[in-house]
Amino acid sequence: MTLLHKHSPVPDSDPEKIQRITPDLAGDLICPPDRIFDPAQIMGQIEALAAEGADNAALRSEVVAILRDTQKAGRNAIATAFAEQPFAARPLTRSYTYLTDGMVRTALYVASEILHPLANPTRSERIAVVAVGGYGRGEMAPFSDVDLLFLTPYKITAWAESVIESMLYILWDLRLKVGHSSRTIRDCVRMGQEDQTIRTAMLEQRFLAGHAPLAEELVETLKAEMSDRTGREFIEAKLEEREKRHRKQGQRYMVEPNVKEGKGGLRDLQSLYWIAKYIYGVQDVAELVGLGLFEAEEFETFVQAEEFLWAVRSHLHLVTGRATEQLSFDLQVEVADRMGYTDRAGRRAVEVFMQRYFREATAVGELTRIFLTKLEAAHKKSGPLLERIFRRKRRVKAGYKVVHNRLDIEDPEAFLADKVNLLRLFEEGLRTGMLIHPDAMRLVTANLDLIDDDMRNNREARRIFLDLLLKHGNPERALRRMNELGVLSAFIPEFEPIVAMMQFNMYHSYTVDEHIIQCIINLAQIERGELVESLPLASGILEAGIDRKVIYVALLLHDIGKGREQDHSILGAQIARKVAPRLGLSKADCETVEWLVRYHLLMSDMAQKRDISDPRTVRDFAKAVKTVKRLDLLTVLTVCDIRGVGPNTWNNWKATLLRALHAETKRALETGMEDLNRANRGAGAKKALRAALDNWSKADLKTETGRHYDPYWQGLNLSAHVKFAEMLRALEESGDAGAMEIRLDPDEDRDATRACFAMADHPGIFARVAGALALVGANVVDARSYTTKDGYVTDAFWIQDAEGHPYEAARLPRLTQMIQKTLKGEVVASDAFKSRDKIKKRERAFNVPTHITFDNDGSEIYTIIEVDTRDRPGLLYDLARALAASNVYVANAVIATYGEQVVDTFYVKDMFGLKYYSEGKQHALESRLRQAITDGAERADS
Repeated sequence: MTLLHKHSPVPDSDPEKIQRITPDLAGDLICPPDRIFDPAQIMGQIEALAAEGADNAALRSEVVAILRDTQKAGRNAIATAFAEQPFAARPLTRSYTYLTDGMVRTALYVASEILHPLANPTRSERIAVVAVGGYGRGEMAPFSDVDLLFLTPYKITAWAESVIESMLYILWDLRLKVGHSSRTIRDCVRMGQEDQTIRTAMLEQRFLAGHAPLAEELVETLKAEMSDRTGREFIEAKLEEREKRHRKQGQRYMVEPNVKEGKGGLRDLQSLYWIAKYIYGVQDVAELVGLGLFEAEEFETFVQAEEFLWAVRSHLHLVTGRATEQLSFDLQVEVADRMGYTDRAGRRAVEVFMQRYFREATAVGELTRIFLTKLEAAHKKSGPLLERIFRRKRRVKAGYKVVHNRLDIEDPEAFLADKVNLLRLFEEGLRTGMLIHPDAMRLVTANLDLIDDDMRNNREARRIFLDLLLKHGNPERALRRMNELGVLSAFIPEFEPIVAMMQFNMYHSYTVDEHIIQCIINLAQIERGELVESLPLASGILEAGIDRKVIYVALLLHDIGKGREQDHSILGAQIARKVAPRLGLSKADCETVEWLVRYHLLMSDMAQKRDISDPRTVRDFAKAVKTVKRLDLLTVLTVCDIRGVGPNTWNNWKATLLRALHAETKRALETGMEDLNRANRGAGAKKALRAALDNWSKADLKTETGRHYDPYWQGLNLSAHVKFAEMLRALEESGDAGAMEIRLDPDEDRDATRACFAMADHPGIFARVAGALALVGANVVDARSYTTKDGYVTDAFWIQDAEGHPYEAARLPRLTQMIQKTLKGEVVASDAFKSRDKIKKRERAFNVPTHITFDNDGSEIYTIIEVDTRDRPGLLYDLARALAASNVYVANAVIATYGEQVVDTFYVKDMFGLKYYSEGKQHALESRLRQAITDGAERADS
């Protein structure tokens, strides 16, 4: 028996019965209520169904079918309306609550009145259904949990158990994610006292249906039992939860934030509400204004942040069709599109959207700080433990006072009479080591208009600003607070566009402004001598002494040109030319800062995208930096810049490259460029090999040192020379023309595993080795390929596992075996890649245009082909195969990876040993490489 739901004629129902399943309206909905849930229509269908006299199982099944149709129609109506009003979060959450309330009330009505009717219920046979948690607050995202409390006066009866069970089966059949508990009032009190989570859920209860007096009794009992005496304990527990959450989710500026649990997310706002409700009994955050805990503008900020975050969360749920809280890269693009963001000059829509997100998250942080300090002032929250133990009144300068161990302003009117005080406040905070009181922060934020051109050019203001960077040892603290309060952007207006600016890629872990602060944190740590072991070069440079003012200002401004259509290094240098003099730097220092900003990527690019064993690389770099002073400044800036990108960006590989480039360039600048020629280096390398192989005969040593060309001696270190000498001797002793030697060894200096291959030379070997390595899941970070004068090839590849680490020693034998199989043709790489070379879904949102350049000046004997494109596992193999098919000899490959983007640089010659000067040949080669990239990308997307 199946009814035609929604379309069958329905009898007129008893208005009182309709009222029992009609949800309460708590405010405006996103569309008319009857499009979401029509109680008269549903009651009519249920009564018609009950009149059929079916058994309970069949009747329940039909009720579920009716409600499922209602649910589907209601959800569609809400989603359609939300698509038209993508920021209408509050009406949206009310609408999902309204629909869910209707489902729950109907389920209770059916279970208690139709499936398990009770003519004369006793006092113990009463039940109240109460919404708790977020559902109790009336805040529901599309796929939020439905948390229910079934409240009974005494121990649960058989009738109540049957009602609850039938009701839950109906809700589960509707695919609702129901969290439920059955308790008496006494249970609620006892468990609330024992468990803070339950206590929080109780705080947000809302009567739904059933016996109302029972629910009212619970409210009154909880008020009496969980009174002010437990307030401090509750606050401490909520703040501890918050700290744990933030540690787990990461910083506010992590570029794939958790909208619900992350720092500055919805849970932080909800925690404020919970504490306020527990301590002050408020039913709405607006009441905090009347209590003096928030200013009216701060309440507006609260509402704006909450609306925005709820809108983002709801779009996330609708895009994925489930309760997704992590705003991953692929979802950021979709949510930005749904919310109507569009591309702006130089920036994608998703970057504009995420900048708004991070600014709202920052606002949430400020509100939390203000609220907690107000609580502390009212003695509701304990001060920090150490401060309570060592409570000693600190001396502050005239005009300031200490309030609850925080720095506050004595006379706001006198303070504002001298606009430079807006900076002095931060100086006093650093001098005393004290946190700034939120009332002082409010005063600053409300008077940012005082920071005008007159103040920016004030000598005392300049001095204070530079002292904040240079004098107190922890500049990041002042910078972060100034940035969050808008002071940094007011004092340096050019900084404002990059505040909370997200860079939509997988390489940068932070927003641009936070990246700059992270860079300065690194510089301050190096200065304090905290990173001597991990950063010996940068630490040594700073210890020897460099211009601190120049390096700090250059770091502060190095990415200030981001987010525009122009090259950010060029635009940044133009901005630095205006800002540096305004900060009081001398003409010479201004020029150095401008140069550092303009070329802040030069050393990183040279080290990671070029072969630094090639004399021309070092020569060109030395000509660009000109002096050891600039070399040292650029080295320190580069180290801080890379380390400030993200927690896992810096590694020994990059450290080794930068140290080598710095050492070679410094030697060239101090002793002259002639020291860089290949012959000089080769003689030293051969001498070192003879010493290392002192047990070899003179004849064998002569053979080994005579069989290699100059680049071989320059491009590899002594341990590789020894390894290849042993491998070539083993090949000769085997007498097998088709034999190959493979050696995999840890290279701890470079955070990689070195894979050495020696075999008879023939075309396409480099591509085959690259394919074999890709098939075993190895990421190639550097490669060298050398032919010998007597017909062998010696290839050295530096590889890492999927996590960017060297392979564990235990895995090397198996890895070697798998590589051998591929090189012997037992596995065909091009076929195997069809199933393995895939791009992850979250990474498909990135657009990485392909750029291919040819450089005949960067090396004396090779053409340098630089391929800048989207990274994927089989890319190097595809490119090497395309080059091999064009009879290109690959001498070296340098691989630099930046998240989803990769720059593969090949040092090549044609089959006659010549460079690629002909434009026709370059175009033909570029076309082949682009086709290889396109074919591989299609394979990866399929």
